[in-house]
Amino acid sequence: MPDGPGGQPGTAAKDPYALVRTRGYIVVLVVAAVLGVPVSALAFGFLALVSELQSLVYTDLPKALGFDGTPSWWAVPLLALAGLLVALTIRHLPGTAGHKPAEGLVASGQTRAVDIPGIALAALTTLGLGAVLGPEAPLIALGSGLAIGAVRLAKRDFPTEGAEVVGVAGSFAAISTLLGSPLIGAFLLMEASGLGGAMLGMVLVPGLLAAGIGALIFTGLGSWTGLGTYSLGLGDVPHAGRPDLAGFGWALVIGIAAAVVGTAVHRFALVLQARVERRRVVGTVLAGAVVGVIALVYAEGTGKDISEVLYSGQDQLAPLVAASAGYSVATLVVLAACKALAYAVTMSGFRGGPIFPALFVGAAGGLALSHLPGLGTTAGLAMGIGSMCVAMLKLPLTSVLLATLLMGSDGLTVVPLVIVAVVVSYVLVLRLTPKPAVPRTEQPA
Repeated sequence: MPDGPGGQPGTAAKDPYALVRTRGYIVVLVVAAVLGVPVSALAFGFLALVSELQSLVYTDLPKALGFDGTPSWWAVPLLALAGLLVALTIRHLPGTAGHKPAEGLVASGQTRAVDIPGIALAALTTLGLGAVLGPEAPLIALGSGLAIGAVRLAKRDFPTEGAEVVGVAGSFAAISTLLGSPLIGAFLLMEASGLGGAMLGMVLVPGLLAAGIGALIFTGLGSWTGLGTYSLGLGDVPHAGRPDLAGFGWALVIGIAAAVVGTAVHRFALVLQARVERRRVVGTVLAGAVVGVIALVYAEGTGKDISEVLYSGQDQLAPLVAASAGYSVATLVVLAACKALAYAVTMSGFRGGPIFPALFVGAAGGLALSHLPGLGTTAGLAMGIGSMCVAMLKLPLTSVLLATLLMGSDGLTVVPLVIVAVVVSYVLVLRLTPKPAVPRTEQPA
């Protein structure tokens, strides 16, 4: 009889893919595929509702009140109201209305059905009224909760392992096209969850299936409704030259700068979060008002629109890149600083995802640096996006993919520079992050 692992006779090596060959895994695949349709449709509806609410409160309402455009001060009362509503949601509805964005993007397991209303309401208020966060984290949680709730409703004794896989597939479907490609969403969830080995393969296959179906649903609904797919994209970017020694030098500089700025934003957000949580309602209202004031100062000081500081930055990124030639270096620096400050303040008390504001801050900083000798526009843009993304999320693979795939065909040209900038930023952020406190243990008498 052959020896098993560790030299124990009579034991066979465990097959890590045995589950894949079972009938139950096929059932999970079918369930993931079927649930990909309603989950992605609901995610599309959520994003459409956010877009309509933003248009209503920042465009239609000022016009109805007789204003010629949106006043620079308009966001101050609106974001104070948003802070009040989010704080009341966190305080009175079950759960914590989703994860805390100041603590990063980390997959935290299954979403309970009872927590779904609080997550949806807090995210809708945060995003719809213009706070500086994105929709990805709420959609991940909502997709998981809706998928698990559906299988539990259909079959109460659905296996726990299968429900977990279906929940991950629901998250895949919910953000299938949000980041520009289902593959980027897949890598994001893989890195955020920390899965590896055979378990990664078993979870990834249903997730990719649900994401592919979700992408089709997003595309179909976008075409049918005329609303678009709410997918991140930049359109045409300037042609990138081949990387040279100067480009690699700039990769080091941009990586270091992004790590310092990202660490400062993150620490400031955590400091503010601790104070806001002591007086939840008052603190969140003040945080919203401060974000509105930051947008007001930017608009009055530069003559630009407050929308460049408000919102997640997803819809504002492409116009910024397209019109970058019309921005001075000083304006881009002020924009990056105001967006970063508003981003930190918003993370302290609101609910949403941290990805898109980080991309926007990195893009503005990269465009500002591209005015300097030896750095092209596309290279500066890609390195700024990738290095700031990894500084805030600590997800290096996702950051490289986001930065390069957003550049289209020119992304392949700047991949080496983006990798260097991301690695430098990632390593430096980890070194700047304080070590977690080790709990003290009592010595035996």
